[in-house]
Amino acid sequence: MLPLLRLAGDGKEHRFRDLVEQLATDFVLTDAERAEMLPSGTAPLFDNRVGWARTYLKQAGLLQSAKRGILQITGRGRDLLRQSPERIDVEFLRQYKEFREFQVRRRAKDSITPEVLDIPTEMRDQTPEDALASAYGTLRSNLEAEILEQVKSMSPAFFERVVIDLLVAMGYGGSRQDAASAVGKSGDGGIDGIIKEDRLGLDVIYIQAKRWEGTVGRPEIQKFAGALQGQRANKGVFITTSGFSKDAEDYAKIISSKIILLDGEQLAKFMVDHNVGVTQIGVYELKKIDSDYFEGE
Repeated sequence: MLPLLRLAGDGKEHRFRDLVEQLATDFVLTDAERAEMLPSGTAPLFDNRVGWARTYLKQAGLLQSAKRGILQITGRGRDLLRQSPERIDVEFLRQYKEFREFQVRRRAKDSITPEVLDIPTEMRDQTPEDALASAYGTLRSNLEAEILEQVKSMSPAFFERVVIDLLVAMGYGGSRQDAASAVGKSGDGGIDGIIKEDRLGLDVIYIQAKRWEGTVGRPEIQKFAGALQGQRANKGVFITTSGFSKDAEDYAKIISSKIILLDGEQLAKFMVDHNVGVTQIGVYELKKIDSDYFEGE
């Protein structure tokens, strides 16, 4: 927030968009850094950070909007710069009554406080988008861990169904009926079979899935590679509810056959991504100011 206030420290009126570009130049941001988006994909990360800095500084009475899309430093802001602060963050801004009242209004509107959420102090200085992304990440991680535990506790026959449903949801196997007829009988805590790579069946993929607790080592991958050769196949997917050893991963990379290793964590992620075994309980729509709309003023 301090760099933004310093840019406005000359007392002149500044277009907010110009300030964003100047800050990007001052920080020597690369094109890739400028293009980085929020986890929600709704806005560029850097622009969003500057936008919230503007909001917080305005609420603290350090900046003001001279007109739409235009920022100007206030007398209070100039006084603060003369004190040469080393940093301006949310905790620093709480010295201003107006900013404290702003926080109270926002919490009252949301009916949620950091104390209710038990949010660590360092997380309370995040922007709302950051806090939302952090909360989503926590919920997502917990969901993936829970769904993996569910899969591990189910029967081999149910694991067969999970694998079929996931592959079909990802676009393999044509219809579920096609996939179900292509996959073999379950056994040894897993399934083995083939499935269409695409809906037209131009190629097939050999599948082996093991509902294991222990780590899958190189010997198992070697056996799978041998099975591929026996079937004259060059593509395979090895799915397990546990994980793979380093030797197994390295071996899969050097052989001529294309073998994809899918461990338990990846399996859970794909299940959540493709809505297999999960259900949607809510949708939150994020919106932002359309700056182009106000530029014409």
